[in-house]
Formats: sequence, structure tokens, C-alpha cells
Amino acid sequence: MLSRTAENLFWIGRYLERAETKARLLEVGARTALLPNIGGGYRNEWESILSASGTAGAFAEKYGDVVQRNVESHMFFDGDNPSSVASCITAARENGRIVRTALTGQVWDALNSAYQELKELQRTERSALPLPDITEWTMRTTALVRGAIAASQLRNDGYRFMHLGFALERADSTARLLDVKYYVLLPEVSYVGSGLDNYQWMTLLRSLSSYRAFSWAYGGEITAAKIADFLILNPQCPRSLLTCVSSAADQLDSLARSYGNSTEAQSYVRGLLGEFAEARVEEIFDEGLHEFLSRFIENIASLSGVIHRSYLTGRPV
Repeated sequence: MLSRTAENLFWIGRYLERAETKARLLEVGARTALLPNIGGGYRNEWESILSASGTAGAFAEKYGDVVQRNVESHMFFDGDNPSSVASCITAARENGRIVRTALTGQVWDALNSAYQELKELQRTERSALPLPDITEWTMRTTALVRGAIAASQLRNDGYRFMHLGFALERADSTARLLDVKYYVLLPEVSYVGSGLDNYQWMTLLRSLSSYRAFSWAYGGEITAAKIADFLILNPQCPRSLLTCVSSAADQLDSLARSYGNSTEAQSYVRGLLGEFAEARVEEIFDEGLHEFLSRFIENIASLSGVIHRSYLTGRPV
């Protein structure tokens, strides 16, 4: 497979997952904004969402006031924001158009339909688009595209590169959503274990579509340690950091077997998996959850760079 085709397929996966992440972040902000402001700490939920998305600076330059309407515009509709839902859906569809012959008709139809529906949303009066409607549309639409990929794409290199993109972006997004809760939203340490703390943890689980799965796995008792263990170290959780890194490792190992050649990417991801094999949630909290997550996000960015050097830099793979 040509590296430019592999890159387009890789970024289809990343952009679709990134669009879903932005919708989930908006949902977290909307749910936590319903809580009464009890004062102290970093209590503007919308500032916390911008901080986690990594776009606070760009938002401040264009919008100034951090209010819900502006954050919705920035994170969903804004074409100047390369990580907005609209930008990501458009970019995923454009990457699909470029490699149209590498996609099944079902996958292309799902991508193109998502783009056309997005255009309809952009033409609709904003007052007629409640936030829950656009976040639900995003999550449903990205799920439909992923389902088309799973149901119809040949299990070849293209499939592996798309799922490699999904895995890396989901790892990054789960870490960022966890960081919103633990580092940014809670006003101060004294609130740990309080009703506010537990409500925010439940909100996080619901925003990740993981509340029922968590209850099955841990019996429903909500504690910071159990939720961190579920979303970081539990291989049964489809969005856990361990599951995402393991999925990336599986795709890279499949590529290595296909070409009879292991690269720097396989070595790097095995190093990340080795860290998880030794990790315990108590040690993560001792290090500091925010510090652990920040380091993990940097590691995922480094892994992405290694994958680009190994497979996506303009040479045949």
C-alpha cells in the first residue's frame, strides 16, 4: 500500500474519533453546568472543556467570553477550529474522497451522508439545534461509519491503518476526558468523595457510554480509584487506555507480519504496553492522576510521530 493512501485511511479513523470526542466533551460541559456553583477552584465548566480540548488559546482570540453558546460554536461548527466536529467530519470525508477506491461503497456512503447531514445542520437556525441533539447526532453518525467499516471493509492494510487511527485518537480522548474531571472540574481537594465529586464521576462515565459497563464490572460503587482503574487499566473496558494501546499494538503487529519487517513503531508501542503491565492504580494516584495522564498524552503523540516516520512519510510500506 502506498504511504499516502495509508495516511488518508489513518486520518479517517482519527478524525471520526476526534469528532466524537468533541461531542462527548460538550456533553460533559452541559451536564456539569447543571450543578449549582458552590464556589472555589476552576468552576467554569466551559473553561475546563476548552482546556482539555487544547484549544483555549484559539478560542480566546476569536470569541473572548467563555459562555456555553460560544463554546458550542467553537467546538461544533467553527471551520477555523481544525478539531471542531464540523472540521473533523469534513476532513474525514475529504480523506475518504481521495482514497475512494480503497473504501467499500457502504463506508463511502456513510461518510458522505455524514457530510451532507452536517451541511444541513450548518444551514439550520442555531436556536433550533439544542446541544443534546447535535452531540447525539455526532455520536450516532460516527458509530454508523465505524459500523460500516467493521461490516464491509476487507481485513487488509487499509483496515489496519484506519483502526490504528481509531485506537490512538481514542486513547488520547479518554485521557483528556479523565483529566477534565479530576484536574479541572473539582473545586478543591476537600470535595473529594463528596456528592459533587460522585456526580461528576457519574457524568464522566455516562459521557463515555460506560456507566452500565462500569456497574457490571465493579458493582456500582463509585469511587475515584475504581473509575480510574476501569478507564485506565481494565482490558474489558472498550475505551480504557490499556485497551486502546493494546489495539494499536495489535494493528502494528499485523502490519509487521504482513511486510515481514518490524519498525520503530512496534518497539515503541511494546514499551507503552510494558508500562501498563506493571502499573497499579494506587501508583498512578501516588504519581498524580493529572501528571500520569499528561505524560500518557505526550506518549501517544510520540507514538503517532513514530508511526508517521515508519509508515506514512511518502514511501511504499
